[in-house]
Amino acid sequence: MRSGRISDHGFLADGRSAALVDRAGSVNWWCPSRFDGPAVFGRLLDDGAGHWSIAPEGGHTVERSYLEDTLVLRTVFTTPDGAVALTDALALEPGARGHDIGLRSPRALGRVVEGLHGQVPVRVHYRPRFEYGQVSPYLMDSGGVVDARAGGCRLSLRTDVPMACGRGDATARITVRAGETYRFTLGYAPIYDGGEPALPDADRVVADAVAGWRSWAGLHEYRGLHPEAVRRSAMVVQGMTYQPSGAIVAAATTSLPERLGGDRNYDYRFVWLRDFSLTLQALWLAACPDEADRQFSWVARAMGRIDDDRVPIMYGVEGERDLTEHTLDHLAGYAGSRPVYVGNDAWRQRQTDVLGEILDAAWLMRHYLDPMSPDVRHLLHGLADQAVRDWRRPDSGMWEARDAERHYVSSKVQCWTALDRAVRFGDRIGDPADVARWAAARDAVRAAVLTRGWNDRLGAYTGAFDSDELDASVLIMPLVGFLPADDPRMRSTMDVVERGLSRDGLLRRWGDDPAGFVICSFWLVGCLAQAGELDRANRLFGQLAARVNDLGLYAEQIDEATGEQLGNFPQAFSHIGLINAAGCLTEAAERARDTADRQRQPVPTGAGRTEGARA
Repeated sequence: MRSGRISDHGFLADGRSAALVDRAGSVNWWCPSRFDGPAVFGRLLDDGAGHWSIAPEGGHTVERSYLEDTLVLRTVFTTPDGAVALTDALALEPGARGHDIGLRSPRALGRVVEGLHGQVPVRVHYRPRFEYGQVSPYLMDSGGVVDARAGGCRLSLRTDVPMACGRGDATARITVRAGETYRFTLGYAPIYDGGEPALPDADRVVADAVAGWRSWAGLHEYRGLHPEAVRRSAMVVQGMTYQPSGAIVAAATTSLPERLGGDRNYDYRFVWLRDFSLTLQALWLAACPDEADRQFSWVARAMGRIDDDRVPIMYGVEGERDLTEHTLDHLAGYAGSRPVYVGNDAWRQRQTDVLGEILDAAWLMRHYLDPMSPDVRHLLHGLADQAVRDWRRPDSGMWEARDAERHYVSSKVQCWTALDRAVRFGDRIGDPADVARWAAARDAVRAAVLTRGWNDRLGAYTGAFDSDELDASVLIMPLVGFLPADDPRMRSTMDVVERGLSRDGLLRRWGDDPAGFVICSFWLVGCLAQAGELDRANRLFGQLAARVNDLGLYAEQIDEATGEQLGNFPQAFSHIGLINAAGCLTEAAERARDTADRQRQPVPTGAGRTEGARA
């Protein structure tokens, strides 16, 4: 049977990798070595690519939730004869707390089955497949531990349930009665590094994961609007963090389609510089400044020395640059959506908007960068110079077009952002001649965008210079300070983009985009909030916040007709969009309250005459 819908999955994380578990109690995705490592369970992309299911036999209903302030998943199955709970967690290092969680995770998955009432027949089906389903391992049962070995990979399954080993899989049937508990721990290790898979007790895996995640949550106190949604999204972003380096991957999966049966199925298990500034803003708003500091440090290390070379737009989680794409032709793809990719050739593209992303992030972090180290100064100086040189050149844009380079408006706007922030830094990163050069280029970029980006016939800024095509990426203009949201042309653009690209609160990136793109929809919330349209902004936020799955998770896109989540999952960009939109709403509400307070305050006698005399 094929794995369920994308949105049927829950997300587990351990600071190195992620696992996805569906409503039927099946682990359909796990790359235990690291986020972008080979999957040992890949049924998400092909029925034959491995899974591990624990679920009642026969009819049942399902209720599930995360244990409060954790990424520990509890699923309750109820049958006519009883109920059982399945608790799933990826192991954190025992005793790890706060910002140390995930640094030394043992690469183990714990599962605990508890009888709640009555009795329930439960079937366990363990079917590992290595190298994205290409390798079927040998299974051997040795005294309560089922070993699976092939190639350079080893999995060990420790359980108190007798497992019957077959050709490439192991099964068990148990009747779970009220008060009974059955435990399973699955550990991973490379065969040739000399170590054995860690097999901590499953109860301990769950307890340590609960304590670890709650200790992290306890360090962050967000005080703005929509706190529950922000806290959940912040935890998802933390779960997408490769803790040894501090890098945040775009998503936990590869090749989940933007359109069912389509071919836009890319590998998102890497780190995009485009996400960088927005990620830092989100972590800042969600009261996670330490994570923001780690993010900037990671980017500075990953980029190395920047001279005249093209700035890479994405990296592997340990700073790898070569992410060459290849297809896994043996996999059928999710819902027949092929090809299935490993790697992402977007790493070869020129995307000039990343210059603005990095300098904007540096400006946000400027107090943490004081005193500025010579390498950071050189980096920021070099990026500003690249913006001077490259803003006139076409690029592939933030949507990573693979057909041709164009003069994308959002890329020009972000070149303006790079130069604007460089001018603000001033003599901290350049001499007076540098600053004057950056300021002149900044003003030239702005003039070009205001003329060639504007379309009189449409009454909107369009996706590229001299174009008739709408593109939701222009909504970043107010968000980076290029234009105020209440500027007449910007206000018109917001209306035109919403009318032309939106349906039921979901905003597509362009006219032929197959589904609503979650972060673009949240950008519209931010723009409306900045324009003072708080009622509309809050209504739209509410509509979007209701589009999460039952665990509070977003994919990249949502089908406007069916509500089905599409694209890689969970998507950090979507959750970052929610956090930043909540921040915009909070700031706008505070401004509105301040304005109302000032209007209620009586004007002191003679105040007008004094001001007139000063004038």
